[in-house]
Amino acid sequence: MQTVRDEEGTEYLLVKRSGESSRVRDPETGTEQYLPNDRLTSVGGSAQLETAAASVPSATQRVMMAVRDTRSLGLLIEIVDRGPLSVIDLLNAYDLCESELHGLVGEFRAAGLLEEAHVHGRRGYDATSLAREAIAEMQHESAVQPSTATGSDEQREQEQEL
Repeated sequence: MQTVRDEEGTEYLLVKRSGESSRVRDPETGTEQYLPNDRLTSVGGSAQLETAAASVPSATQRVMMAVRDTRSLGLLIEIVDRGPLSVIDLLNAYDLCESELHGLVGEFRAAGLLEEAHVHGRRGYDATSLAREAIAEMQHESAVQPSTATGSDEQREQEQEL
């Protein structure tokens, strides 16, 4: 999908180009509209990819860039849900060695997802509001959108009943 920019500098994703106008989508809101072609200029290269990525909320983008696997995502979710947690509690509760835990926590702190906290007089970590927002967004989206396979099975069952 091509990225275009209007006269004010607003970037859109080009959906369809016709003779005199083009249908464009705002990557942040998903809203589509028609704009005259003479008011649009093409944006290429990495700017096009950045425009496409803008459709993902910035908090969610931050988590996506900081999380390297399902275990690290799980750790972040646990701290969001149960935090603040002391380092000792984290080591006792999860199958992580000390260096692995500190590596993950360091990455999350650098990304602005965790902050140091004191839990019952011990050093620990708590989720930032950015991490809470991102996890809530991701959990909400997964709860709202059923998997394609489930939807297909349900559709087949309904069609068979008819």
